[in-house]
Amino acid sequence: MPVTFLRRLLRPSILSVQPFTRLRPAPSPLALPAFQHALPHRAPPASRANKCTLIQVLRQGRGSQSARKLRSPQLKNRPELKGVCLKVGTTKPKKPNSGERKIARVRLSTGKVITAYIPGEGHNVQQHSVVMVRGGRAQDCPGVKYHLVRGALDLGGVGNRITSRSKYGTKKPKTAA
Repeated sequence: MPVTFLRRLLRPSILSVQPFTRLRPAPSPLALPAFQHALPHRAPPASRANKCTLIQVLRQGRGSQSARKLRSPQLKNRPELKGVCLKVGTTKPKKPNSGERKIARVRLSTGKVITAYIPGEGHNVQQHSVVMVRGGRAQDCPGVKYHLVRGALDLGGVGNRITSRSKYGTKKPKTAA
């Protein structure tokens, strides 16, 4: 019995039919509880937006999904941008981490001002340095959604770096041979 019911539901002729109309008439405003008068109808939460049952899809179709929020909004479809440092400083990371994280306020070539993280040990950035900015947040620094590119423009690479050198703008060390 349930299998034949599902087969009938999934036939293409049924899927092409317009959505079902409401069988019950809408309740009169007097029949609703007081709190429902003030509340507008809300869409389901974003986490459940695409988790519909088969019956729900057949009755009302699938809603269009909204566009994703950008991780690095000031770059917007660019891999990196040039900018000028306005201020260089440190900040404390959020719990449970501790230490000093090096950050810089940068005015991008588009005119926007952002906060960027300076990766690696030590740096030679100061005010008025020209730097390259890429996307990528610093996980333990709130509001920092950008990284500076080491080894590009005025920001030098990390000295004496052996592993992950490409991320830190360091050349391969000369071997004594």
